[in-house]
Amino acid sequence: MFPVNLPNSLTVIRILLVPVLVVALLVESPNGSTIAAIVFALAAVTDGLDGYIARSRESITTFGKVMDPIADKLLIAAALISLVSLDRVAAWVAMVIIGREFAVSGLRIFAGAKGLVIPASQLGRLKTIVQVAMVLALIAANDTGAWWVQALVYASVAITLISGADYFLNVRRKIEEHQQAATARARSRAEQSPDRRRGTV
Repeated sequence: MFPVNLPNSLTVIRILLVPVLVVALLVESPNGSTIAAIVFALAAVTDGLDGYIARSRESITTFGKVMDPIADKLLIAAALISLVSLDRVAAWVAMVIIGREFAVSGLRIFAGAKGLVIPASQLGRLKTIVQVAMVLALIAANDTGAWWVQALVYASVAITLISGADYFLNVRRKIEEHQQAATARARSRAEQSPDRRRGTV
């Protein structure tokens, strides 16, 4: 059971808003895009709030470190898939962004199996901000082909790829440090062994 505190509750709320966003986008209604934009903006605000509250109250938990990025990925992936079906964004853009998110999630699982928790980096947070701005523009803009909307799309793809590469390198470094520390501990125990100090008879 995850620790019930305000940051974790906001993370769960963000996950619960995902199906609401999809329905608002895909169900034809006069104010569908407006409702979808409000829901998405609200979910994005919870993302900023839960991290700020967790740090300010020193209530950072393993659940928050793991589920906060997953909630972000669910929100962005659901929005992009819906927007592709509405022909508001190219399918390759969604594939690149979602593919990166799945790859990073797989790395998190791999790192977790080795006892490592890799929190979101500053570059990852910047990626989330740019993606949020892009999705909001694609939902709310009357012309998704406008230069400023497309600039956000390409900026989002670029920062997504860069942050993904940075994450892979960071995980690799953490795993190497973990293995080196384990080797050093094993060597230290071996050197402190009585048989090692006195020799065997």
